[in-house]
Amino acid sequence: MSIPANSPAAPVRPVRTAATLIVLRDGPAGLEVLMLRRAEKEADQNSGAAVFPGGTVDASDRALHGLCAGVDDVAASLRLAMPANGLDYYAAAVRECFEEAGLLFATGADGRLVALDGLPPAEVAGLRATVEEGGDAMLRLCERHGWRLAVDQLAYFSHWLTPPGMPRRFDTRFFVALAPPAQSARPDGRETVEHLWLRPVEALDPARGLRLMNVQRRILEQLATFGTALDCMAHARGLDEVRLVMPRLAEGPGGRRPVNPGEPAYEEISLIDPDGQCHGRYELTPGLSMRLSAHVVRVTARAGDLLVNSYFVGGEGGEWALIDAGAGDEAHAAMLSASAPGPVRWTLALRGPAPSFGDRLAIGGCTLRVLRAAEAPDAVACLLLEEEKLLFLREADQPSVLAAEGVEWLAPASGFLRRA
Repeated sequence: MSIPANSPAAPVRPVRTAATLIVLRDGPAGLEVLMLRRAEKEADQNSGAAVFPGGTVDASDRALHGLCAGVDDVAASLRLAMPANGLDYYAAAVRECFEEAGLLFATGADGRLVALDGLPPAEVAGLRATVEEGGDAMLRLCERHGWRLAVDQLAYFSHWLTPPGMPRRFDTRFFVALAPPAQSARPDGRETVEHLWLRPVEALDPARGLRLMNVQRRILEQLATFGTALDCMAHARGLDEVRLVMPRLAEGPGGRRPVNPGEPAYEEISLIDPDGQCHGRYELTPGLSMRLSAHVVRVTARAGDLLVNSYFVGGEGGEWALIDAGAGDEAHAAMLSASAPGPVRWTLALRGPAPSFGDRLAIGGCTLRVLRAAEAPDAVACLLLEEEKLLFLREADQPSVLAAEGVEWLAPASGFLRRA
């Protein structure tokens, strides 16, 4: 297997802004979260999945600013690290939660959250149907009843961007809020067909059989660390910064899946596959030849219980160097020979005496420089590909020269590429 050096760029997919409201309450065994099961629909990447209430931000949500209580656009934008219009997301989260789950974060003239359970079910259904008309329906509804959106009940919790390469991409702000009293969740029967109050560990339990998208799974794992709903709210309100999380798509033994920040392969995938064409791998595989850049090809092999990497460095139409050829058994040698992207003139190792050619080696339009660890001046510690600021090193090497050399990426003898 190999990765082509110059694949056509993936089409640019529009990114839609969205808001999601994670509704919490305390049950007999601790924190519970409201999950909605989406209806089965064709061409819906979330079809049948268990999700939190939410959806896209509409242009009409900006008109709701004047009806938002407790938070103005300046404060909302500052909290979301936006120059303006952050309140759109708060208003959208409230609106979407009412449309999909039937829970309305709004206050009446007395300043208390509206008690929808005190209204006839048909009237509540009618209110939801009005909002689902879109446009300025939510605005007209609130003005008619004298309601204000209780956006001060929401706490900003998380920020996710759908990976490049997905057919639909969303830039989603996630909020948490305590379930409003005197209100009962009900699916709308159109977008959502079932609602569940579950402890996060229950929702994550494979025996429960919920279809969970990556973002819901990761957020549930985070929610599972809180004992009570108030603990989670206090955490969210105390956050100094909410960082953007953008997974990456990659292939591997289990098929294609999103790779999250913090996983070993994440940084490498970000480097070699920024457009989401699934060139990356989330697991190293023996026998895999992989193009990492125009100048670097990696070949992974098994050495006992370990996986080890060999690297070809050079350029198309020129000669190449082989870094770390491995143990030299016939099968591995044959694999390297079959994977060579061109004629191999040099074979280099990351240990042993310095090569006689000196500190720099010109190879196929690029330059390898020999660096030595300060603690072992007589041994070759690492080789720097100057044009890409990529350092090839033994896993245990952390030479003090790294910062001075301007190294940006590390290519270890085992493992994935990572930032220096």
